[in-house]
Amino acid sequence: MKIALLGYGKMGKVIERIALERGHEIVLKKDEFNTYDGLSTADVAIDFSVPTAAVANISNAFNVNVPVVSGTTGWLEHFDEMVALCNEKQTGFISSSNFSLGVNIFFEINEYLAKIMSQFDSYKVTMEEIHHTQKLDAPSGTAISLAKGVIENSNYANWTMDEAKNNEIYIEAKRIGDVPGTHTVTYESIVDSIELKHTAHNREGFALGAVIAAEWLAGKKGIYSMKDVLNLK
Repeated sequence: MKIALLGYGKMGKVIERIALERGHEIVLKKDEFNTYDGLSTADVAIDFSVPTAAVANISNAFNVNVPVVSGTTGWLEHFDEMVALCNEKQTGFISSSNFSLGVNIFFEINEYLAKIMSQFDSYKVTMEEIHHTQKLDAPSGTAISLAKGVIENSNYANWTMDEAKNNEIYIEAKRIGDVPGTHTVTYESIVDSIELKHTAHNREGFALGAVIAAEWLAGKKGIYSMKDVLNLK
């Protein structure tokens, strides 16, 4: 399979190595210094860039009918536009805040736990996310996805990074060293606490999941999620 890398920073380089190990060919390594030459020859594009570049990267791929796997966060105010363009060009799209297989299992457990805990008003949910100091957005896309998973399965209505109201989930974002990503969901009452936690040890899991998603998406049309890739629906 021919893969175009849209974004060639630390994650892009790990994705490249894993893709090559799995027998794929890299036809484009797009960064701020080069063009989209070679994009149209790709079977699928993987976008791990920055929020300011994501929309251009995804649009350029869709315009040459190349499906996209996007792990860039912080640009989702334009998500509906990209979905419309994907459908117009009749290609494929997977956008996820986190492609790690473990994190996507974590998402499922989080939703299941939220359903259970929604019956018990004595518990208050909070979240903490820790990432490396180079991460541009806060809270992380993964933390937002976790919050949405709770909101959709409980009486919570929103999340906040400020003082939380009764129907809001407080998210604390920390930026420390070179931490790949740690996410904790805590339910706390006056008698005890229940804690759900995922800790990434390196970037390998994110990269492997993105390549697996690209393998699954190649040749497909439509809007999908990691639930489809991992058959979690």
